[in-house]
Amino acid sequence: MTFFLSPVHFPLDNFAGGGLALARENQTSKYPFLAVEFDTFPNIWDPPYQHVGIDINSVRSNITTAWLSNIQDGKKVFASVRYESTLKRLTVTFTGFGSSNNVIEQNLSYDVDLRDYLPEWVTVGFSAATGWSSEMHTLYSWSFTSSLEENDKPKDKAPTENTPKIIDVPRNDKSTNRSNKVTGLVIGLGVGVCVFVGVILSWLYFFLWKKSREEKGNEVISNLSMDDDFEKGTGPRKFSYNDLVRATNNFSEQEKLGEGGFGAVYRGFFKELDLFVAVKRISSGSKQGIREYASEVKVISQLRHRNLVQLIGWCHEKRELLLVYELMPNGSLDSHLFKENKLLTWEMRYNIVLGLASGLLYLQEECQQLVVHRDIKSSNIMLDSNFNAKLGDFGLARLVDHNKGFQTTLLAGTLGYMAPEYVITGKASKESDVYSFGIVALEIACGKKPLNLKGNEDQISMVQWVWDLYRGGNVKLLEGADPRLNGDFDEQQLECLMVVGIWCAHPDAKLRPSIRQAIQVLNFEASLPVLPLKMPVPTYSSPVVKASSLSLSLSDHSIS
Repeated sequence: MTFFLSPVHFPLDNFAGGGLALARENQTSKYPFLAVEFDTFPNIWDPPYQHVGIDINSVRSNITTAWLSNIQDGKKVFASVRYESTLKRLTVTFTGFGSSNNVIEQNLSYDVDLRDYLPEWVTVGFSAATGWSSEMHTLYSWSFTSSLEENDKPKDKAPTENTPKIIDVPRNDKSTNRSNKVTGLVIGLGVGVCVFVGVILSWLYFFLWKKSREEKGNEVISNLSMDDDFEKGTGPRKFSYNDLVRATNNFSEQEKLGEGGFGAVYRGFFKELDLFVAVKRISSGSKQGIREYASEVKVISQLRHRNLVQLIGWCHEKRELLLVYELMPNGSLDSHLFKENKLLTWEMRYNIVLGLASGLLYLQEECQQLVVHRDIKSSNIMLDSNFNAKLGDFGLARLVDHNKGFQTTLLAGTLGYMAPEYVITGKASKESDVYSFGIVALEIACGKKPLNLKGNEDQISMVQWVWDLYRGGNVKLLEGADPRLNGDFDEQQLECLMVVGIWCAHPDAKLRPSIRQAIQVLNFEASLPVLPLKMPVPTYSSPVVKASSLSLSLSDHSIS
């Protein structure tokens, strides 16, 4: 939903939902407008989370900030938009919800001279779009005020009751002298007191800040409190910080294997164990990294499967958070699919798909609790010395009871791999993980990335592109094979893999197969499914809301 200002008779655009009725997707509109967007659906040009943005002539926002709206729970939010012409500053104030569900106030400001973009007379209003989804946009109330401040104010103005009055006092030299001395004394004392108070407050602030940081660091470590859990039985072991310093040659740049958003990964070697390892070092001060560290340790320490990366140990000392894994000599799958100097044969590729499916079957059906990974993608699939697939990075994973089947969370993951219903509702499930598996399967078959923003309009989405090939029959489908294979592949397996890929990536979660069904087809133990010739449009139905209830359905966008 947006609040916008535009010229009178501004034509609303219904080309696509992503344009929010103001522009054609992320293109610049030929009609000027300024809008504040309250966006709960991340398009490919948006940041990958719910956000508030300020848009000028395009819905590719000039500035954005994360919006902690909790909109899936149907909560009301409040917002105000203020423009100060003297400062030429647009300020948006809006409410969100903190970790304990308390209401918090958020802000976003942007300096802009509206005269550069809008005429003297404008239309003020709201726009909204649903795209492929079905949802409700509810505006409970709104008001608009505008005032014009005159620059040329009268020089003489009668004082009001609240205006300080100036009283003339008869002057004489002695009284003036005394007055000056008293004034000087007052000013001197005032300045001295201010400096003294300032020093005391600065010292107090520094002391409290330092203490807060220490308590926060200790709280992080104490809250993790996983030592006892890990040291029971034959699980990952605790390493000392010095052990890891020695193993990685003091975290040498020469040993760095890669770096991600939450830290770097280093190659290490334990002489006493005769073991090469990969050490993940969480970035200091990363709240998300700390949560991922705790989640990964709690989840993966309970898992044992040949197609999952093994966690060997952990360390949280000296305000450092480190995870130790078995080293995967052949790196990540994406480095082989998309780098020119590396090539996987077809036999390797098909084996990787079967291995990934086996690991996912273990997570979904063979564990005591359902494990929802939430971030299955080619860069999180590691390859051992024999090019066997091992799924890693369980930082976003969640344990869910089998009878529940899903967990509503803050949106996390990677665009292109996230199922549409997960993006809309925030509900991660085994079906959303199956969707991600389907995307990886198509990557392996086609050698394409899920989204190609530089491609033609009909080739932006890999799923859409493959589904169009499927409509052309078997011969057309084979044209989608990775060109780097030079035709060296098993045609029956390629057709099977591509059909299973779009089946798993079906826009409707209810029509996707279970991972067990997908494995049966990939092993030719079951026949290929018959899918629609045209890619279905994803739909999302909002639950019915009682008229007496003030809470909104899961996809409501409410601003008041």
